[in-house]
Amino acid sequence: MAWYAYCIAEKASFPELDHHRKPIPLPSKAGVLGNQVFLYPASDFAVVVSEHNPEESLTQKSAVDHARVIADCFQQATVLPFRFGTIFADDEALRRSVRSNQRQFSANVERLRGKAEMHLKVVLDDSGPNTPRYATSPCAGKEYLSRLRETATVQRERQTKAKAVYVQMHRMFTPLEEEITCRHTEKGKILLDIAHLIDHGSVARYQSKYSCAMQSIRDCQIALSGPWPPYHFIHHQQRAVGAVAHA
Repeated sequence: MAWYAYCIAEKASFPELDHHRKPIPLPSKAGVLGNQVFLYPASDFAVVVSEHNPEESLTQKSAVDHARVIADCFQQATVLPFRFGTIFADDEALRRSVRSNQRQFSANVERLRGKAEMHLKVVLDDSGPNTPRYATSPCAGKEYLSRLRETATVQRERQTKAKAVYVQMHRMFTPLEEEITCRHTEKGKILLDIAHLIDHGSVARYQSKYSCAMQSIRDCQIALSGPWPPYHFIHHQQRAVGAVAHA
């Protein structure tokens, strides 16, 4: 029997697993491809899984269902999400992976207990008089060098603008940890993706700070989502022994 894996948590978070050595169904929980979701006891952990037929293809809806099951479990426990499409070929493969990674799983659960992830998308307008106008037009010689200098100047201005907003956001939200990516979109915008790790009990205060940020940080659009399981803050040294991850 192949198992599709959603996340792993401490077995103590699920009292219904007491005195059970075999998987038990989570009532009213349907997962990927509509399959019943189970709690699979393994060592000191509960692995949230559903039965899987390798001949069935995962879809875009499967990714949504994957995230939904994890979010539901996050309401009850500190969870360590598996990558979408993680499948264990059989019971032994699942148990072997838990045994091989037990120390890392325990460290992650302990570090992330009582924590939540908040996600900010910050869009800055990058269009203006300093945006290069030549795009793909050919050139050579002095004009080519001039364009290189202009492009370098614009890139520095973009980086300075994005850094200034990031520093302001960091000071305002003061997260426990953060992960940030910055990219320039095709529509002439700068997109900052910011993940903040906070205490779960501080969500309301964080949301209040977000309302303040909407008023005080100008020339950008800010969107907030969360609280989420701490996807960006899991230390991924564990070995997925016996697991296959389908992109």
